[in-house]
Amino acid sequence: MLADHQRFARYPSLADRVVLVTGGGSGIGASLVEHFCAQRARVAFVDVNEAASRELCQTLKDHDLPEPWFLPCDLRDIEALRAVVTQVVEKLGPIRALVNNAANDDRHKIAEVTTEYWDERMTVNLRHQFFASQMVHPHMRDAGGGAIVNFGSISWMVGMGGMPAYTTAKAAVHGLTRSLARDFGPDNIRVNTVVPGWVLTQRQLDLWYDEAGERTIDERQCLKSKLLPPDLARMVLFLCADDSAMCTSQEFIVDGGWV
Repeated sequence: MLADHQRFARYPSLADRVVLVTGGGSGIGASLVEHFCAQRARVAFVDVNEAASRELCQTLKDHDLPEPWFLPCDLRDIEALRAVVTQVVEKLGPIRALVNNAANDDRHKIAEVTTEYWDERMTVNLRHQFFASQMVHPHMRDAGGGAIVNFGSISWMVGMGGMPAYTTAKAAVHGLTRSLARDFGPDNIRVNTVVPGWVLTQRQLDLWYDEAGERTIDERQCLKSKLLPPDLARMVLFLCADDSAMCTSQEFIVDGGWV
């Protein structure tokens, strides 16, 4: 079910702006793609799930929203990502907004983590954020500026266990954002982190949300409504629009007030 876009803000600066979203085929990423399309941005996105991604494109088209451009890409392959950025720039124009959303929060036990698994978790959850930012930087610079939004997680902030490689990677996003914001600032490129709480995507509902999870949300969230992907997407829209022109090097937490 698509969001009710008529109820929320429209950002004129996002119209026709070229946006690249990673991990855009499902969950939060699909909502990001939908919301940027509703703003009439020129949206490209990458994902490894081709079936879900093509279904999303068709759904948006069927609802009279601009159809995004899906490019299959495994973000563990940096050269493939580089080729995607090149294609997007050549076809749509300079990328003015990059949303580094793709991640995987599989649980894992400390005793079972191998060096190979650790490295793979860093590759899936952190490395591509840096290289995607590196790749779009010259295009944003030459176009007069842009915005990069990295996705973090409250998991490391609240001391969650059961996934140390994931929480380490997400904690590192904070340092990445601060460093890039400093280095890219002279080129009028803003870099921020959006930090989601427990967002009830279909994956979360299928794997981890149960009666105990519902009680946890009721106990720990100040706001008792379920946190959903559009809640994150609307924050990202603001951070990519000119309305947030002086916001950079910050973390924007969207968690319903998790305490």
